[in-house]
Amino acid sequence: MGEFEAIGEVVTGAMAGRAFEPKAGEVGQDGHTRERNCLNCGTPLTGDFCHACGQHAHIHRTLTAFFHDLLHGVLHFEGKTWRTLPLLAWKPGELTRRYIEGERAKFVSPIALFLFSVFLMFAAASMLGGLGGFPEQAKIGMEQEIRDSQAKLAKLEAERAAAENAGQPVAKLDERIGDLKKEINAIEGVKTGKIDTAELQLDGLPGWIGSGVSKASKNPELIAYKLKTNAYKFSWLIIPLSVPFVWMLFPFSRCFRLYDHTVFVTYSLCFMSLLVVAGLLFGSIGMTSAAGLLWVIPPFHMYRQLKGAYALGRGGALWRTVLLTVFAMVVVGLFSASLVGMGTFD
Repeated sequence: MGEFEAIGEVVTGAMAGRAFEPKAGEVGQDGHTRERNCLNCGTPLTGDFCHACGQHAHIHRTLTAFFHDLLHGVLHFEGKTWRTLPLLAWKPGELTRRYIEGERAKFVSPIALFLFSVFLMFAAASMLGGLGGFPEQAKIGMEQEIRDSQAKLAKLEAERAAAENAGQPVAKLDERIGDLKKEINAIEGVKTGKIDTAELQLDGLPGWIGSGVSKASKNPELIAYKLKTNAYKFSWLIIPLSVPFVWMLFPFSRCFRLYDHTVFVTYSLCFMSLLVVAGLLFGSIGMTSAAGLLWVIPPFHMYRQLKGAYALGRGGALWRTVLLTVFAMVVVGLFSASLVGMGTFD
């Protein structure tokens, strides 16, 4: 009887331990746990998932499980990604509509996919050098501008000499020649970083603009670095900038809400970011013509997404695509201006 009493005391002690610490879970040699209660909230388990908090009943404590959770946390890597990306590429309107109407567990959420695609785009640009040549490209552009302006100056001076020999008034030509010389001096000053010696006229503008231009001209590499950094950090700003323009395509419509437009914009930006990655990859292996052809895809993708997401006819989707293309250029301009302002005047 003493042996049975000892066994009973062990069982009683184990049950008491469970009562005081219900969240405990054992770890087997395979790194798996054996749970009776949810390790997250302590609710007794009745199935594969906790019915109170939703946590999986069977959890892992292995290194493989950690990397699985990493991929799952970034993009729900197992099934959602392979369901989302094909639809994003070929049927973006269907993907947008199905997500809006409630099929959330099947697809990667727009914001998760947006963050990943933007990260991938900037990582690819940094590795492949897509964003590294800004200062040199800007300098080449300024040199070309100087050459063009000097050619115009030579032509104006020839016209002035001919007008003077003919006894015609040359006051307007002198004014144009003077303005062109100031423009050339200003560009040369920016190119060489000697903005103080350039005859740059900023009459009527606040002094902080001149200060910002001076900083940009003296250290263009730093400004380029700030632009790239801010473009990555504030890439999400494109979403609130774009949503009002999409709303303008359906003004005062009771069928579509701002949430619908936000999902539309975010999925569209995801595709465009991945398209940039594809263009960078093509360019890095010398397929520049293929990279150039990618520019014709965005309007076609916008058309398909508009037509499918908002259940539009061909005509309605077509004219909205034209407007959306124009709006996209406006948003890019606003976003670029914001980046320049933050990078130059901070």
